[in-house]
Amino acid sequence: MLTLGHDVRVRLLSDGDWSAVARLEARVYGPLGLSEGEEALASRARISPGTCYAVDSGAHLAGYLVALPYPPFRSPDLARTEHTKFRTANLHLHDLAVAERFRGRGLARRLLERLTATARDERYERISLIAVAGSAPFWTARGFRPHREVALPASYGTDATYMSMAVPGRRRG
Repeated sequence: MLTLGHDVRVRLLSDGDWSAVARLEARVYGPLGLSEGEEALASRARISPGTCYAVDSGAHLAGYLVALPYPPFRSPDLARTEHTKFRTANLHLHDLAVAERFRGRGLARRLLERLTATARDERYERISLIAVAGSAPFWTARGFRPHREVALPASYGTDATYMSMAVPGRRRG
């Protein structure tokens, strides 16, 4: 467990988190037309529970991150549930959300740091994601590079970009 402050901590997502995660996901991504719903999101987390995190502030879910192994230059379709665990050196950061009242406290950065440490420990070579709703500059500032040539499922909308980065600090060979 990584402590972020007096009342904020990062931990693995648990089965009891899903209703709160689904509510937060709907608040953040629903207005963008990108909400995939609890079952689709949970299906991705079931594939790789050791790479999915919650951020708590006291008794409240402040944010979450869902990542799973996925082949490079491919991405899950938001309109479908996930059933296949891929054997790949690429870890796909599928979803990250922070509740509005907790933004500006570095929680997204801390979730990414936790995911990066896990990726390094588990010997992943790359982390990928889909930047949506104009978020590419946020991800570029954290070391991700766009791959605009990668075709994405229509469920991500028109303002989406596949991005990836090498896992920082990972020893090659």
